[in-house]
Amino acid sequence: MFLIGDFSKLSRVPVKTLRYYDEIGLFKPMKVDHFTGYRYYSASQLPRLNRILALRDLGFTLEQIAQLLDEELPLAQLQGMFRLRQAELQQQLIQGRLRLMQVEARLRQIEQENTMPTYDVVVKQIAPLLVASIRTVIPGYDEVGPLFDELDSYLQRSNNEGLDLALWHDEGYKERDIDAEAAVTLKQRIAETERIKVHELPAATVASLVHHGAYNTIGQAYDTLLKWIEVNGYEIDGPNRELYLHCGEPVRQDDASYITEIQFPISKA
Repeated sequence: MFLIGDFSKLSRVPVKTLRYYDEIGLFKPMKVDHFTGYRYYSASQLPRLNRILALRDLGFTLEQIAQLLDEELPLAQLQGMFRLRQAELQQQLIQGRLRLMQVEARLRQIEQENTMPTYDVVVKQIAPLLVASIRTVIPGYDEVGPLFDELDSYLQRSNNEGLDLALWHDEGYKERDIDAEAAVTLKQRIAETERIKVHELPAATVASLVHHGAYNTIGQAYDTLLKWIEVNGYEIDGPNRELYLHCGEPVRQDDASYITEIQFPISKA
């Protein structure tokens, strides 16, 4: 029989860990002296402890390990737990490869620009958005402003307006005849008109970055985001959005204080 300190040295498991395993009932000592409280372990317990350590190294939780050590656990359930862990590890590998690709892409960008990149791209889940919007064809991208003026005039009656955003429905960049949608988020539904529609933008996974600068310099932000989408194995899955987080009145194309978030819905290619 070994005292806990000696058994710790033999098993290479810290005393603190052995005590914790005892407390949760996962690995109890062979006996406890009722007078001194000393824990005693036997060499015959090492196989069970080694199995606990092996399962822990495979990433099972202590609760799962307790189930796996149950001799009455049906074989089908045992196999199911290992298959589930296998699937979890496969997903971790996929996520690890994606992170590696992102690190490599960022490193290449730093090497090309000799500095930390201006923009940081993040992938996030966007909840559905209730909006009032006008969709029409406009001569150029900088002509979307009057659509927001029209929306603002209508929404003043409801005191319900929120964030301004634009959706660009063309598949690529166009010099003219832009399929544009100006939208304002709503807290609750309001009456529509023939021109102003109320609808819900769908939830989406988006690649997003924030452009802190003038509208006439936003092209660099688009170049960065589109390159990131391609390098990281995604494809565009819907119209991109511009969220106007900060802008002045009247709107100017050269105001460097403006803050715009660009979002592209994405899916795996």
